[in-house]
Amino acid sequence: MRISNKVKIGTCTIGGGLTPVIQTMLDFPTADYKKVNKEIKKLYTEGCEIIRLAIKNEQDSEALKKIMPNSPIPVIGDIHFNYKLALSSIKNGINKIRINPGNIGLEKNVKSIIDCAKDHQTAIRIGVNAGSLPAKYTHPSPKAMVETALEHIDFFEKNNFSNIVISLKSSNVKTTLDSYRLLSKKCPYPFHAGITEAGIPKYGIIKSSLGMGLLISEGLADTFRVSLTASPSEEIKVSKAILKFMGFNINMPEIISCPTCGRCGIDLQSLANKVDDIVSAYNTNITIAVMGCIVNGPGEAKEADIGIAGGIDTGIIFVHGKEIETVPYNILLDRFKFHFLKIINKKENPGLE
Repeated sequence: MRISNKVKIGTCTIGGGLTPVIQTMLDFPTADYKKVNKEIKKLYTEGCEIIRLAIKNEQDSEALKKIMPNSPIPVIGDIHFNYKLALSSIKNGINKIRINPGNIGLEKNVKSIIDCAKDHQTAIRIGVNAGSLPAKYTHPSPKAMVETALEHIDFFEKNNFSNIVISLKSSNVKTTLDSYRLLSKKCPYPFHAGITEAGIPKYGIIKSSLGMGLLISEGLADTFRVSLTASPSEEIKVSKAILKFMGFNINMPEIISCPTCGRCGIDLQSLANKVDDIVSAYNTNITIAVMGCIVNGPGEAKEADIGIAGGIDTGIIFVHGKEIETVPYNILLDRFKFHFLKIINKKENPGLE
């Protein structure tokens, strides 16, 4: 299990064996600062801990003056090619910038970014992507990605800058895993991880879960983004689920539901989805069981905080395996919601009965 150096990004600390920090990226122009401020606050309530913004022009950089004082979470500026945008973003209060030194241009330009970041105590993520390696590499192998990262790290260290985070992203799970594993033996810096361009959710969630699960279990992901062709909210939801299902204490509901069998006499898929609609609005650490059989349901899900098991005409509601109520099936969801909210209220107000 790798334990990296710690790096402070605004009010957030990553690395050092801490729980991996969840981030995502907004998908519209940063210059629209009112929309940015609204979206950041929304994502924060959904579990986002760091937000990344694209800085493509001076209007985007200027908008940071209206964004930084209002953001409840640290903000990263994503910058390519134009070193002057990195300088202005740092001066306008960004907590961290993400650059690929290879596309910034002259070394003196990279050095000017380093010097400015020193003056403002701003962190820098050195981003190496499989799709943008130096021309001398004809194939995005782990060796090529790590060699490129080490060249950049060497330059930063020669300029006495160590407030850095490293990323080695590929859309290929194995390439990503091998790259981080190889680099972990060669530097102490925290890693930003992710399977980049993972795709639409039905495939991207699988790729991200495989890659992030292994990286996190080996201490190779101090902060991460699940990169889906989907909304930032969807990315945050999947990120939280990955951490929760790996045993981290994440405030989100977990639904346990059976895969159905010959005893199931109800539309269990529909029932589970309706339960999810009820509980997903609550950021609370609670386990819900949805079972399609009143014979084994309570016993199989006795560790759940609350659950329901459906039959053809009736259903039961149980708490920690103990039956609370048997009701006609047509009001099962209504009664479930009543008992669910009662548990939520007790969690939020432990002194009340």
